[in-house]
Amino acid sequence: MRSSESGTSDRGSVTAEAAVAVPALVVFVAALLWALMAAAAQIQCVDAARAGARAAARSEPPAAAVEAARSAAPEGAEVTLGRSDDLWRVRVEAPTPGPSGIGLTLAAEAVAPAEDTAAGVAGSAGEVP
Repeated sequence: MRSSESGTSDRGSVTAEAAVAVPALVVFVAALLWALMAAAAQIQCVDAARAGARAAARSEPPAAAVEAARSAAPEGAEVTLGRSDDLWRVRVEAPTPGPSGIGLTLAAEAVAPAEDTAAGVAGSAGEVP
């Protein structure tokens, strides 16, 4: 008779353990999915910055270079294009996907030499005195 009494005292422990484990598992999976979405958006920012820098380096109009970057960037991204000396710099910033309460900003920057100055350097280096 004692075995039946001890058997009833453990009754419901599996349900209690599941009630604690399932929400923790759901939170873990949600965090994992958010991290994967953020990584994909970061890769999009890098690709967008590179596309914009390549377009600017080919001497395309600045509006076209910015549009090239925006077309590859995640939604809501800000694209900045600038030139310093003989380099074009493109910076792409985007909010992280998912809940807005996190407040992280993804960013990527690409730099490319301007073709108009690169051609001048190559031409002068190849001249014979």
